[in-house]
This record gives sequence, structure tokens and C-alpha cells, in this order.
Amino acid sequence: MKQLERVFKGLANRRRLAIIRILSKKKELPVAEIAKHIDLSFTSTSKHLARLHELDILDRRQESLTVYYRLGDTPPVAVKQVLLTISNSRE
Repeated sequence: MKQLERVFKGLANRRRLAIIRILSKKKELPVAEIAKHIDLSFTSTSKHLARLHELDILDRRQESLTVYYRLGDTPPVAVKQVLLTISNSRE
């Protein structure tokens, strides 16, 4: 139950949900591109991405100075349901 609570708390943010939605469509993006898509600073976007990575929702790789993020291969079940819901939303 504690893990589920952590995941839901991590997802209870519109910017993080926007990140998940973008990555479900674009597959993998660098931090700067994600920041543009959600209209947020690079630093703030990095903090949101780090939180989602801590929750095992996102995977990351680094190429030189650029960090790329993508949805994890095995996201928690709750995240799969959230992905299904937000991918069908119009917002």
C-alpha cells in the first residue's frame, strides 16, 4: 500500500501528468524538449523528471551532457491505468 501511495502522490501533479502524456506519444525526449512541451523552466522540469524517475515511472539515459527520458518498460500497474486515461483525454 505504501508503494501505491507514493506513486499516486507522485502523479498528483498536472506537470508530471503532462510529462507522462508527452512521453507516451514521443517515446523519448531530452529534458529541454520536455520543458518546451510543458512550458516550464529547464530546472523545474528536471525536478519533476527526477521525481518520476525515483518512482520507477521513467527511465533515463545520458548522452554527453544531454539527458533523455522515456517511460519505463515496466511501470507500476497504477501508472498503466493513468496512461490509458490521459492518452484518451483531449487536454
